[in-house]
Amino acid sequence: MPDFHLERLDTPTGPMLIASDGEDRVRAVDWEDYEHRMHALFHRRYGAGEVRLSGPPARPSRARLALEAYFAGDLSAVDAVETADNGTAFQRRVWRALRDIPVGGATTYGALANTIDHPKAVRAVGLANGSNPIAIIVPCHRVIGADASLTGYGGGLDRKRWLLAHEGVAGFTQLELEARP
Repeated sequence: MPDFHLERLDTPTGPMLIASDGEDRVRAVDWEDYEHRMHALFHRRYGAGEVRLSGPPARPSRARLALEAYFAGDLSAVDAVETADNGTAFQRRVWRALRDIPVGGATTYGALANTIDHPKAVRAVGLANGSNPIAIIVPCHRVIGADASLTGYGGGLDRKRWLLAHEGVAGFTQLELEARP
């Protein structure tokens, strides 16, 4: 049975949960108000009751330190964080491609499908993106609609807007976001 450490981090977008393993690899990052989603993803990946969440590690995890730096303005701080997941081969391929989207950039589901050499798998890419258990570090928030619209986000569209503005994605500056209905 996997045993993960669970940390809580206050952020400008609300309290976050960070699950990491004994090798200090991040396994999940989600917002506290979506904790049920994190548990559902664990259940789907590891089986019912197969993950034990213990208290925080003796020292803050690398993921926690990197996320603190990210929210403080060091947007590339999360780039070096080691992740470990239990997704399918296709999901892992999509998640690796997400990590290649540069800070300040965005892509579409279709472009992401092309990037992984599966141009007809747009819907599957969308499902893999939505199953990403590691928010921000695996930046699924950088995927937008083909018409540059905001599409669904596991942490909510308000958080997605905030993250895109925080990263300076063109068309998503704080001023432009405040002007949108």
